[in-house]
Amino acid sequence: MNVRRHHISAAVLAAVTALGLGGLTACSSDSSAAGNTDKFDVVASFYPMAFLAEQIGGEHVNVTSLTQPGQEPHDLEISAKQTAQLEDSDAALYLKGLQPTVDEAIGQSEVKTKIDAATLTSLESHAAESGGHEDEHAHEDEHGHEDEGHGHDHEHEEGQDPHVWLDPVKYAEVAEGVGKAFEKADPDHAADYKKNTAALVGKLNALDEKFETGLADRRTGVFITTHAAFGHLAERYGLTEEAISGLDPESEPSGARVKELQQTAKADGVTTVFYETLVSDRTAKTLAADAGLRTDVLDPVEGITDDSRGDDYFQVMEANLAALQKALGAK
Repeated sequence: MNVRRHHISAAVLAAVTALGLGGLTACSSDSSAAGNTDKFDVVASFYPMAFLAEQIGGEHVNVTSLTQPGQEPHDLEISAKQTAQLEDSDAALYLKGLQPTVDEAIGQSEVKTKIDAATLTSLESHAAESGGHEDEHAHEDEHGHEDEGHGHDHEHEEGQDPHVWLDPVKYAEVAEGVGKAFEKADPDHAADYKKNTAALVGKLNALDEKFETGLADRRTGVFITTHAAFGHLAERYGLTEEAISGLDPESEPSGARVKELQQTAKADGVTTVFYETLVSDRTAKTLAADAGLRTDVLDPVEGITDDSRGDDYFQVMEANLAALQKALGAK
């Protein structure tokens, strides 16, 4: 759909080739599918954003994700090819604070419609609820901006938790905002965007009800995870997340933190240590073995792979609900 910036992107790609960087591979789909199609071209930062764009846009959109399936989104480094893809697109959909290189690339791009999901709902700080162990790499100035060079940092301003898609209610709020942005940017298909958004919000409300009902009668409300991705979900359903690491999925816990978690597990009747599909399970399994606990997957739905317990957001979230029900002794 976007033809206006075609020559800009061609120039960018020519410059990249001249610099000998043409061999860089993009983490999204083929660049030929990223922009300049006869549809509303959307570049999404990672799976939860791409899923929203596809569900809301339907047949009218062409969605390209900057993060490959199976890639840990916090580790993403934007390539020159992907920067060119951004310039060829009609809209960019991202969640500021999760992927610093994406934030920078979109901020510097000339994409006409920039949709920051973090502005469409409220983000909370859950560090204290997760043992207060923020990752050792997170160095922020007084305004909450992260230092450059720390690829794993993904705390939002003031330590806010960006994992809003794991709360179906907040994800629905984001969906409504994305729908309105699509309607404004592509008014010819506004009626369909409005209808698709309503359908998606209805499904998310139904998922919320499943979690509410499924976790209401439980033996314990405490669960242990590898990193603090589930703070919004825990807050929504009255649970307590205890994270081995902080918001950084790859930071190493201290010996004191491990001992604290072992004591918590014993005191609160915790049965399971959860790990996730895109990050090493070594720390979780070591803690579980030492404390005599089981391990299971609680998926932050940051990407769908062959190892995922489902083919899309809803299927994986229902698998998460089943795992939580088992671990928490829900009836």
